[in-house]
Amino acid sequence: MELRQLRYFIEVAEREHISEAAVHLHVAQSAVSRQIANLEDELGVQLFERIGRNVKLTPIGKIFLDHSVSAIKAIDFAKKQIDEYLNPEIGTIKIGFPTSLAGHLLPTVISAFKKEHPNVAFHLRQGSYNYLIEAVKQRELNLAFLGPLPPKDSNLNNTILFTENFSVLLNANHPFAKRSKIPLIDLRNEDFVLFPEGYIMQKLVVEACNSVGFTPKITSEGEDMDAIKGLVAAGIGLTLLPESTFYDSTPRFTKKIPLDLPNIRRTVGIISPASRNLSPSEKVFHDFVVQFFSLLGQYQ
Repeated sequence: MELRQLRYFIEVAEREHISEAAVHLHVAQSAVSRQIANLEDELGVQLFERIGRNVKLTPIGKIFLDHSVSAIKAIDFAKKQIDEYLNPEIGTIKIGFPTSLAGHLLPTVISAFKKEHPNVAFHLRQGSYNYLIEAVKQRELNLAFLGPLPPKDSNLNNTILFTENFSVLLNANHPFAKRSKIPLIDLRNEDFVLFPEGYIMQKLVVEACNSVGFTPKITSEGEDMDAIKGLVAAGIGLTLLPESTFYDSTPRFTKKIPLDLPNIRRTVGIISPASRNLSPSEKVFHDFVVQFFSLLGQYQ
């Protein structure tokens, strides 16, 4: 059995058409047909059913496809590790990130890293909190930034980068806008603008409000940081956001005020799969990030 046969088999299985697979593979259709036939002969089973001009996997073909995809991923990853071992400066790093870290943290870190390692490439994927955790566990992503870090999990390695407080963001004309601090309980009768249900940012705010005896009245929702800040600027309601979301600026027509009694805090960090070691390029980036935030913490 050859790797070429497995790659041809996967391509045909995904396209359900031999000639289309051949075009994508840049080989003759006869070559693809021959390799599939050789593979079936070696295995002693029929992997495809011919239906007109198309092909479909047999039940045993579907099982073999799952194992073939896993095998190719493992081999490709091994080859990538060898290449990066020879030269960690040429790797590609797959990183996930949530909306709340997209505006400042991610571009700042990557920009600083690229100055020292200009030939390392990045594949970036924005996603929800739960998606990023599962993507790292399933090795779809190599690393992911998260805030807060998830609970301890045997499938994940967690590294804390920093901890930050939440502040109240409200319209500049709000009666509380001149205060120096705002106790959380004072917001019990206010309209809230939050992320939708299922987002970790909403969960943190709701749990904090519940802890002091009230459920926030959510009148509007936004799926990204700019939308939420814009709704607050329009006077639709107020929101609670972590400090890192204000690093660039506080939006016009709004006021940011520290939250008091209790302080809401979140950890921000980076997760990686516990099932394997980081590749050389990933390790270089991971160590850089840890050092980067360690130095920042000394001057904050």
